[in-house]
Amino acid sequence: MTLYGRCIALALLAIWSGFLFGYDYRDGEIGTSFMHNILLPIHEAGHVLFRPFGEFMMILGGSLFQLALPFGIGVAFIVRNRDNFGAAIGLWWASVSLIDLSPYIYDALHPQLTLLGGGTGANDGPHDWIYLLIKLGQIDNAQRWGAFIHACGGLLMLLALAWGGTLLWRQRKLLEGRAQDM
Repeated sequence: MTLYGRCIALALLAIWSGFLFGYDYRDGEIGTSFMHNILLPIHEAGHVLFRPFGEFMMILGGSLFQLALPFGIGVAFIVRNRDNFGAAIGLWWASVSLIDLSPYIYDALHPQLTLLGGGTGANDGPHDWIYLLIKLGQIDNAQRWGAFIHACGGLLMLLALAWGGTLLWRQRKLLEGRAQDM
């Protein structure tokens, strides 16, 4: 039963992945998704967690924690539970976090996205990636970075789904072998 439940879960995640990756990162369309609503509080918590490490790390901390939490959960599935399938789902979640960050990065050059404070961050409040990219001397490349992060998220998403599918395929073969032995 576990195998079939996981197969259904992976199939649903694969379908959902198409929608999530298909959102236009140039206009922040993913901000209307259910996943964005899960990731946003994690992002904001990252700012608080990284506050003791200075302004740059506090601002980077939102995006960093948004990526680190699902990745860390994936690692915990391997280390604590010996559950590689759970780890593949954690990696998938991290890929969605990358895709979710890509519009925010892309937007830094010509801010249009409405942020939590109600403004765009151009002149009316903090926009993490305007600050970060200016500090890194990369503000003119914001749109390139946003596109690159979106592509990396899509690639990581495919890898996570392929890993999960491979694990389920092996589990199926193992169960078939045991059934034949009986």
